[in-house]
Amino acid sequence: MSGGMDSCVTVALASASYDIAAVHASYGQRTERRELQCFHAIADHFQVEKRLAVNLDYFRAIGGSSLTDSGMTIRNADLASRDIPNTYVPFRNAHFLSIATSWAEALGAEKIFIGAVWEDSSGYPDCRPEYYENFNRVIRAGTRPSTTNITIETPLIHLSKRDIVKKGIELHAPFHLTWSCYRDSDAACGVCDSCALRLRAFQEADVEDPIAYANKPEYARI
Repeated sequence: MSGGMDSCVTVALASASYDIAAVHASYGQRTERRELQCFHAIADHFQVEKRLAVNLDYFRAIGGSSLTDSGMTIRNADLASRDIPNTYVPFRNAHFLSIATSWAEALGAEKIFIGAVWEDSSGYPDCRPEYYENFNRVIRAGTRPSTTNITIETPLIHLSKRDIVKKGIELHAPFHLTWSCYRDSDAACGVCDSCALRLRAFQEADVEDPIAYANKPEYARI
């Protein structure tokens, strides 16, 4: 659970059928304090008792992303672009999934839910369906076959952001507790990729986004 809208809707879906153990990673991103706060607020909302919050500071040393390197500029969104933005953190989700798999095996858990989105995301390569299909093969190869049967579930991966908002409203997901902005922790900037995708989704769903924005542009609807 990142503390964002996608992970919030994912936990709302998962909690209908499973007891939840929630994992969060701080990895040197600019808004890590706010995201950790949102993680705990969402976990409180869903009455999650088992929580694992880890610190992956080495992503700052690795670099290569404007989320973790203050020397790089987080560009304003261009929703028409198909290029991978510089907010992509190299192979980040593999680190998250490895931690989740270790904990899942220790707990005896059956599923790892992650709120990855492909069709209406920024085009991050570690959000593709085949990425998770292959990671499931890695889990089967690298865990105890006699006692472990863990699979990754990506219930949002083929949904648009608009449909994720609609699904969240249907499930009474606490969007007011979430945070998506890449730049700021007090009021969302409204113009980074993540803010733009979120704002457009709420606008297309004809739902008011409940979090505070410094700027709240109207984005062209699909």
